[in-house]
Amino acid sequence: MYLYALAMAGGAIAYMPFLTILLPIRAAALAGEGALGLIAVVAFAGAIAASIANIGFGWASDATGTRRPWIFAGLLLSMALLVMMPLATSTGMLVTMIILWQLGLNMMLAPLAAWAGDSIPDSQKGLLGGLLALAPALGALSGAVVTLDCFTPFQNRETLVALIVVMMVSPLLLIGRPLPTPHLMQPTPRTEVSGLPPRKGAVRMWLARLLVQIAEASLFAFLLLWFRSLDSEFPENDAARIFAMVLGVAALIALAVGRWSDRADRPILPLIWGAGFAAIGLVVMSLAPNLSVAITGYVVFGLASSIFLALHSSQTLRVLPRPQTRGRDLGIFNLTNTFPSLIMPGLTLALVPSYGFSPLFMLLAGLATCACLMLLSFPRHGDL
Repeated sequence: MYLYALAMAGGAIAYMPFLTILLPIRAAALAGEGALGLIAVVAFAGAIAASIANIGFGWASDATGTRRPWIFAGLLLSMALLVMMPLATSTGMLVTMIILWQLGLNMMLAPLAAWAGDSIPDSQKGLLGGLLALAPALGALSGAVVTLDCFTPFQNRETLVALIVVMMVSPLLLIGRPLPTPHLMQPTPRTEVSGLPPRKGAVRMWLARLLVQIAEASLFAFLLLWFRSLDSEFPENDAARIFAMVLGVAALIALAVGRWSDRADRPILPLIWGAGFAAIGLVVMSLAPNLSVAITGYVVFGLASSIFLALHSSQTLRVLPRPQTRGRDLGIFNLTNTFPSLIMPGLTLALVPSYGFSPLFMLLAGLATCACLMLLSFPRHGDL
């Protein structure tokens, strides 16, 4: 399990520092003042490619009955393309390479996500979720590492990212030997978590994650702009530190809460609390009269949403209706990660320019509340 968590953290490092730091640098070098538009095109095309590839390669690993070769091939392809990014000499070439890179990246990530469902018992899914919370924290940390002054002379920092990813994913592929768990591959529906028919349970879990992800994506993209709307001199490195601190603390809390949910056999309860506190944090942010209260609200939201998303990722494996299509179904769940990047810009542009950030945060609080109520409807006796 620890090798698996290390590999998943490597998967996060494979895209977080590139998309948040290195890609904007490449876009500015190629497009100059048109960099923002180029990034928007890349984000949209990349999200579409990632959505299709995640479902497709998840299904392919289901059909072949093996995950490891797909992960290995995806690792090689995605990292090779990442290293080649500086060779893009035009905007069209950069967009094409990003699409191909997303295909290779999801060739690795989709079977990797499904592998946990094949081999990690339900009694350890909470611990798995806690370990998975380390992935975004390490992804954010890797962005800070590759931007250190000592690496400034290094022109191709994508190569540094690729080396880190290979070192983190390879141990699982080379020495990872999960114990046989044939009961996790039984074709009978496994409904013990939700107490609902399997399809209804999976749909509610999907919708709950989508609603929280929309809120999380909005804050990820516009956090600094919001802070500066309250204090025009708020430094960008302070926003980065707050973001990294929230992810780091959330990882530790998620690990403890995940272990508790395993021992207590109450896998849904932490998700309910996570969505609920995320809504509370957003309400505080909407009503914040000053920067201190605003930061407090964000910390509450950031901790709650990060814990929710990490534990949700592992507990989702318990409600998928058919183990034989686990990779494909997780690809469909992955749409909750890509759809928000398509929804969020329009949502923000419709509200913020005319009404400010407060109405946006109230709307997002409503979405998180709906996610909480959706999970409260799970009727399993004793889970609440």
